[in-house]
Amino acid sequence: MIVIGIDPHKSTHTATAVNPVTNTDLGSIRIDATLADYKKLIAWAKAWPTREWAVENAEGLGHHLAQWLLVLGEIVLDVPATATARVRQLSRGGRRKNDRIDAAAAACVAALQGDARPVAPEGPTDVLALLDERRTNMCNSRTRIVNQLHALLRQLLAGGAPTSLTATAATALLRGFRARSEVDRIRVGLCRDLIADIRRLDGQLAENEKQMTRALDAQGTGLREVDGIGPVTAARLIGRTGRVSRFPTAAAYANYNGSAPVQIASADTDRHRLSRYGDRQLNSALYTIAMVQIRMPASAGRAYYDKKIAEGKSPRAATRSLKRHLSDHVWRIMLADEKTQPPTTRERIRQGGLTNREAPPPATASHTAERLPAPHRNAGACRQRDQALRRRRPRHRRCVALSGVS
Repeated sequence: MIVIGIDPHKSTHTATAVNPVTNTDLGSIRIDATLADYKKLIAWAKAWPTREWAVENAEGLGHHLAQWLLVLGEIVLDVPATATARVRQLSRGGRRKNDRIDAAAAACVAALQGDARPVAPEGPTDVLALLDERRTNMCNSRTRIVNQLHALLRQLLAGGAPTSLTATAATALLRGFRARSEVDRIRVGLCRDLIADIRRLDGQLAENEKQMTRALDAQGTGLREVDGIGPVTAARLIGRTGRVSRFPTAAAYANYNGSAPVQIASADTDRHRLSRYGDRQLNSALYTIAMVQIRMPASAGRAYYDKKIAEGKSPRAATRSLKRHLSDHVWRIMLADEKTQPPTTRERIRQGGLTNREAPPPATASHTAERLPAPHRNAGACRQRDQALRRRRPRHRRCVALSGVS
């Protein structure tokens, strides 16, 4: 199996083929980010019929190329940029950095480490992720506009406007105000413009929530049956989690969303502290669910919270425990939802019900015949390997290919 690493940029992509057995550079090509050059890349890669692609940052600059390769039934792996940087640091390349070295580093990560993950075709989770990102941007814009409106109303009216300011309330305040100077007339005109912007954003936010509801109905999820989870929160949980089966355990998912505490142990000291890492948007969604359930006397979350208080925990520690408990519950629900979904072409191939040759040519990137890559090595083995690399960096076989690339 030859690994072809891709170093993507906005206008160009560089590919380097690496033999994972001997770790040698078999060749490289640089193409423009166009469909015509994508075909040149495939023609160049046909020299290695058994191949897989390792795209650095496949969710960013390499997204379009990665999805295009998936449509053709290629195996595509996503390699984080931090992993390729670690390979460059441990190589004998004399601190050199260029696109060919970066592409070879991505291939080395995919072949020898557990940092790469399979890239899945776009599907319903991507729809929810896009809607959630759009809603976040609109909410930020609305908050900024309301703050500007507050500042103008403070200059026009004694005491300004109430804290919970809406477009209707601001219109009512301006209705009884008479401008007595040119400056005040300009302020009133700006206030009316801002009120119109708020009304427009309110309408867009309402339509965004309807789109989320329709997408959740089409997907069929049990998250909305949990107290404190509505369509907006459910869309955020699913959209930002992605394919939940990529987390082997509930603990792995809790570590991803930052609800798992961090152990601090040394000698006789052993304690746990709050994690500041993980996906903070997911963490915020779990916190919102926890606070809603705590305020509901008959909810399961309130009963769990009261149990932790009875054990002697502080209210803050009990809330964190509830977040951790909710993370496990959400993970189990999403995993059950994923199992009820119809199998994709990739899963049918893996189960033996369809060969890769028999797979129908897909019309979109959401339905494609793919093969699964070999399982990756675990994280513990990767840490031990990195420690060994630091002790004998100059002679390590993994980075031989990088040292001869210019």
